[in-house]
Amino acid sequence: MREVALPDAVSEALTNALTILRRSVTDLSFGLDLPGAEEARRTQSEILAQLDDYVIPRVHMSTAPALVVVAGSTGAGKSTLLNTLANAKVSATGVRRPTTGTPVLACHPDDHEWFAEGGLLGSLRRQETPDPKAAPGSLVLVSTERLPPGVALLDTPDIDSVVEEHHEIAHRMLDTADLWIFVTTAARYADAPAWRLLRLAKERGARLAIVLSRVPPKSREVVTKHFFRMLTEYGLGEVDRFVINESKVTDGMLPDHEVTELRLWLTELSVDDQRRAQAVQATLSGVLDSFRTRIPALARQLETQVVFRSDLRGDVDAAYAGAMAEIEEATRNGSLLRGEMLARWQDFAGSGDLMRTLHLRKPGRFAGKASHQAPERLSALKSALRAGVESVIISAAQRAAEEAVSRWLHRPGAGETLAATPGLGHASDELLRRTGRTVAAWQEHIIELIRTEGVTKRAVARLVSFDVESLSLIFAVGLLGDGSAEAESAFTGALPQRLVHALLGAESLRNIGAKARSDLRARIGMLFDDEMSRYVQALDGAGIPDESAATRLHQATYNLEVAR
Repeated sequence: MREVALPDAVSEALTNALTILRRSVTDLSFGLDLPGAEEARRTQSEILAQLDDYVIPRVHMSTAPALVVVAGSTGAGKSTLLNTLANAKVSATGVRRPTTGTPVLACHPDDHEWFAEGGLLGSLRRQETPDPKAAPGSLVLVSTERLPPGVALLDTPDIDSVVEEHHEIAHRMLDTADLWIFVTTAARYADAPAWRLLRLAKERGARLAIVLSRVPPKSREVVTKHFFRMLTEYGLGEVDRFVINESKVTDGMLPDHEVTELRLWLTELSVDDQRRAQAVQATLSGVLDSFRTRIPALARQLETQVVFRSDLRGDVDAAYAGAMAEIEEATRNGSLLRGEMLARWQDFAGSGDLMRTLHLRKPGRFAGKASHQAPERLSALKSALRAGVESVIISAAQRAAEEAVSRWLHRPGAGETLAATPGLGHASDELLRRTGRTVAAWQEHIIELIRTEGVTKRAVARLVSFDVESLSLIFAVGLLGDGSAEAESAFTGALPQRLVHALLGAESLRNIGAKARSDLRARIGMLFDDEMSRYVQALDGAGIPDESAATRLHQATYNLEVAR
């Protein structure tokens, strides 16, 4: 049998699908600390490392030597086993735990170039000798004649290391191997970490061999029988198994005869191209198969994040919608026609200035002249009206900000974190200034409505002289009462409703009123949009994905299946 590389068309199709998948996974962000988010971030990191260090390079270099990872729990003798197989002390051993911190890759000199140039484990920096001070992300690469060509061994940190960094490196190495040699001892083969690793191997579909080391000769039969029965019950009864007796370790190595069977297994793997290719293909397929569940799990977490973001945004929308309703009610029920505004209105109306702005035309009289006879009272009324509307808007905005934060605080975890964003619990510093400009612009808009759609279009304008600004102000006061008892009381004896109707007409009055209210609502809506943008910025800053991220992820997974 001769090992043959993947056809170019197959390699290209897989590479393109994997590249798209990698980009989709890279772009993911799980900014909210929801249940499952930390696991999703870890899975994302593992998948990216696996794609970069193993899957994509293996597709490109299907004929590269098989990479066999030597894995196990603390003190299982992984480094001792590697040294023995390499017939050299290539990996540190000792009683001090943890011993191995930097992965060590040993291969035949003919295969050295495969691993020195990158590709497999390409993200790790190569170094020739172990260095306790080496930075994370390093790999010791050594060559030895005692290992057969076509097979490389990778010693990893302990899977249950007390050093979290070592634990992460070990699992990263497992994700980048073609075959696993799992090492455990007679004293610890029933421990939970060992079986968690075996379960992971099954889930990934990795080709596996198991070494039971440090077996006392006197209890060898009992121990191996029990261990093999456990493997069978766990569905691993068919894996290759090797037993190493408890023996003296000299210069970091076991007696060579203890690893004869394992060395023969590696040699057979080396010379049997078909068997090695099948093992590599089986593990690669197992990794790709695992994406069918691992990547949809990422998509589900994405969807959870998106839904939660929508809920948070809905909280803000609801708070400010409530504020808008509150403002509309306040500008209809006559509550503004109290206090300062009512006093200014009565001063303006009771002094006769009101009637002087509306009078029968007489020859030689100039329309609008009366408006200049009482500028102070008119200006005071206009200022009072503006201040009243501003106060209603600002108060409602403040309550909306408080309510939005309160709603977020009732969403544990992520909501509480976002609610702590400075400034969100109260109206913005710019709101007062922007509100003043908004109300002033609204008042000017009413003047324009009166000028273009009011009295000037009616025949009564030939008989009645009027001041547009005064009339627009009177109209605004009436609009804020909208027929309420307070408004009717305020108008009694000053400006009968029949006069307003006579001047504007019922239809015109309704049209102008509807347009004025619509304009005020639109202007307040823009104010509130600016206020709500602070919450949107907080959500965007949290790194929450957009709604299409999960769809892209599903599509990339589907494309990979098609390419396979």
